[in-house]
Amino acid sequence: MKIEQIYTGCLAQGAYYIESDGEAVVIDPLREVTAYLEKAEKANATIKYVFETHFHADFVSGHLDLSKKTGAPIVYGPTANPGFEAHIAQDGELFKVGKITFKVLHTPGHTMESTCYLLMDENGKETALFSGDTLFIGDVGRPDLAQKAAHLTQEQLAETLFDSLRNKVMTLPDEVIVYPAHGAGSACGKNMSKETFDTLGHQKTANYALRADMTKAEFVQEVTAGLLPPPAYFPLNVAMNKNGYDSIDDVLQRGTQALSPRAFETAANETDALILDTRDPQTFSEGFVPNSINIGIDGNFAPWVGALIPDIKQQILLVTAPGREEETVTRLARVGYDYCLGFLEGGFDAWKKAGMETDQIERVSAEQMAAILSQHPDTPFFDVRKGSEYFSEHVAEAENAPLDSINESMLSIPKDKTAYIHCAGGYRSMIFASILRARGYDRIIDVTGGFKSIKDSGKFNVTDYVCPSTML
Repeated sequence: MKIEQIYTGCLAQGAYYIESDGEAVVIDPLREVTAYLEKAEKANATIKYVFETHFHADFVSGHLDLSKKTGAPIVYGPTANPGFEAHIAQDGELFKVGKITFKVLHTPGHTMESTCYLLMDENGKETALFSGDTLFIGDVGRPDLAQKAAHLTQEQLAETLFDSLRNKVMTLPDEVIVYPAHGAGSACGKNMSKETFDTLGHQKTANYALRADMTKAEFVQEVTAGLLPPPAYFPLNVAMNKNGYDSIDDVLQRGTQALSPRAFETAANETDALILDTRDPQTFSEGFVPNSINIGIDGNFAPWVGALIPDIKQQILLVTAPGREEETVTRLARVGYDYCLGFLEGGFDAWKKAGMETDQIERVSAEQMAAILSQHPDTPFFDVRKGSEYFSEHVAEAENAPLDSINESMLSIPKDKTAYIHCAGGYRSMIFASILRARGYDRIIDVTGGFKSIKDSGKFNVTDYVCPSTML
């Protein structure tokens, strides 16, 4: 028996490839399915089933493409109603894969179709639990995402999750290994551990939501406390996972069309396409195609794309570092952004060499910022980190203007004065600056290195550290 966790850090997502005696299953696959096909081919194994733990909200699963390419049926738990052919399993149903067996455990609460898959080895020993978003390491799935579809309140869903955990999960042997669908950084829970698997026994002692003496009322209160609104793209991804989507092959073919600078400019002028520049913030600030939005591929790319581009059908023109075009189109498709029109051939260097108009965003060091504030204490200065980060520790003179609510935050930014911004390290502040620049704010200056550089300089009045009230 072979269990392989395929973890994707950008999404904090775990997919699973499990193989036994020439047969395999894939659980919660990513949109691009080549890796699973290659694993099976290398092992001379047949992918027998594609298991889905629920209709995912934070990414588009690869179940349809994987099923089409292998003939393996897609399996959902009870109450699921997908818009395509799938096997809707019964609670307790068994699936034989080589010498091992999977048992379906219907565990509603995160969503009503949420299901865990219990793996039993060739001797029938309960060995591993693929828990989806029902149980994380250190947390449980948030119960507010499926309220509308379930016609229930988040409190009622939390009560349902409490019962699922107590009746289906916590009754399993302590030595069962829990393999969840997400880890730290995912918006599907509040405070997940950086660990990506653990024994159930340890989780019973370490996970606040599994306390043996916890009442249902206490569970509901603690699980729902501090929940922030989910990213806007979540329900759109659910719809794609439930109703279907274009093949990743078609998305890649469409999105990886090379456009000359003139063709790129024409496409930008003749469509409503967003120009998305995925280079690192420092490089972007030194020169970019006017009206570009910078979301760096090497940061939390997909979640920020999902949070800041409200329409997943938005047409997109890409500017990337050379050689990263296909990767960028793939990572956009993971969260449902399938409408790339192509990329700037030769990147920004080709744009410059063609004599096209360019733009820049000015940056200052932490030391320069300190000097500006010492001479002009009323200088507009904004911290674009999350509210919890700002609450925890911030420059006394800085006003909080979180990137994740930029439409409200920008109302505080003056258009007629030079304003300075910072985040934690420079990634988010450049996103913020680029969006405001595209909206006509031409006096935004970024502080290089963000709050880390600011604090390390020792030249600012930084508030005392306070533990943030939520880590969501």
